[in-house]
Order: sequence, then C-alpha cells, then structure tokens
Amino acid sequence: MRIARFSIDGNVAFGAVEGEGAVESGGLVLDIIKGIPYTDFELSGTKVPLSKVRLLPPVLPNKIVAIGRNYAEHAKELGHEVPEVPVAFFKPTTSVIGPGDAIEYPSFSSELHHEAELAVVIGRMCREVPRERVKDVIFGYTCANDVTARDVQKREAQWARAKGFDTSCPLGPWVETDLDPSDLAVQATVNGEQRQLGRTSDMIRSIEDLVVHITEAMTLLPGDVILTGTPAGVGPLTVGDEVAVTIEGIGTLTNRVIKRG
Repeated sequence: MRIARFSIDGNVAFGAVEGEGAVESGGLVLDIIKGIPYTDFELSGTKVPLSKVRLLPPVLPNKIVAIGRNYAEHAKELGHEVPEVPVAFFKPTTSVIGPGDAIEYPSFSSELHHEAELAVVIGRMCREVPRERVKDVIFGYTCANDVTARDVQKREAQWARAKGFDTSCPLGPWVETDLDPSDLAVQATVNGEQRQLGRTSDMIRSIEDLVVHITEAMTLLPGDVILTGTPAGVGPLTVGDEVAVTIEGIGTLTNRVIKRG
C-alpha cells in the first residue's frame, strides 16, 4: 500500500494512493485514512484526486539517521575506503521537505550535490532490535535525496552543516508499505539526464544490519527515518536544476533548486 501525507483546504491528512501512473498523470486518487497509519487504521472511503491536493513529506520524523559510504563505488569516487563500521550521522527535522518543494542552495556553499537514497520508515517504537525482528518494526520505504554541501563536508570534520541545512532532506512522494527492498534500482536524474543508477543489493550493510546497529544505541520512534546510503554518480546541482530520485517499486521524488532568500 502507498501511504501519502497531504494537505487540502488547510487540513492535513494521510491517504492510501490508488491507481497507476506518476504524480502528474492525473489518474491517482487518495482514499483518506481515519487516524494515523502507524497503528491499525481504516480507509474512510472518501476519495479525492491526488491532483487536487498538495503532497507533503510522507512522514514527520522525530529524527533522521543517515548512513554514509554504504556503497563501495560511492566511497571510491570520493576517495574514501569502505568503513569498518557504518558511518552514522543525523539530519535535523528542519531539513525535511516534500515532493515538489524547493531545495534552497545554501549561501555558505558553492558545491551542492545530489545523493539518491532508499529511506526506511520506522513503524513502531523499538530498541535493541534483533535481526529476525527487523521487518516487524519497519512501516515502509520512500525515496530520499541526501542533499550535501560537498565543499563544506570536505573542510568541516562534522557533517552537521554540510548535510543538515534547511531543505537538505527531500522525502517522498509516499511510503510504500509492501516492498522487498533487497534489490531495487535507485536512480537520480538532473534535468532529465541520468546521473546515478545503482541497486540496493550493492549496499555494504543491509537494512537489517543498519537497524540492528542503530537500535543498539538509541530508541527509534514511529515515523523516524533511516537513510541507507547512496550509489556512485553523485554530482553538482545548480540553481534552476530539477533533480529527481526514482526508486523501483516506489516512485519518483522531484525537487527544483532555487537560490536561498
């Protein structure tokens, strides 16, 4: 099931996406959900065309835990070795934007890069999750773009500013709850030109590995997001560019880059 979060007439709700095609196709409708989707929920039967609503970030996470250098070819293209343990960092909630929202080019950077990633959405409070229970705590999966000020990342030991600035975490267009994430195509295009193309099967650490590793240290809450790393092919973004992240079985997340301020 595809679960979207949206606003209509000043109200925010969740809905199940029905139909086929892209967001812009006009053939999709939303069946509004009663309540929130992390617990047992019912479909209301009230349906609205997706073209009549504004899609929002599909979740509002308490925290975003991101993993760096989880694809060997990406580590290589940046001149890094494959890390012995997962490289984890946080992106703040204020970095999150939704499909169609603008990525604001930060004034303190001159080298902005796209990073297409599969995002894991947590469905229940969990800590110290055993490997055999990982699937039980996952709500679903969505597309993410770990937008990075690469020049800032290179000169600052901590990545808080390079990867945590406002609008640096596009998520969407919805959460797919029924998906095998083990071997999905992950693609990024800029202005229609392919930049990245990899498969989740190339990840160094699996989703199970990452959930076990992260929850050894911290409690994850419903709606929290794990970014699983990006394949090779990261590259520059400039003001006016349209960047799209497409993940097999989920859909496409599209954002345009604008000048901040």
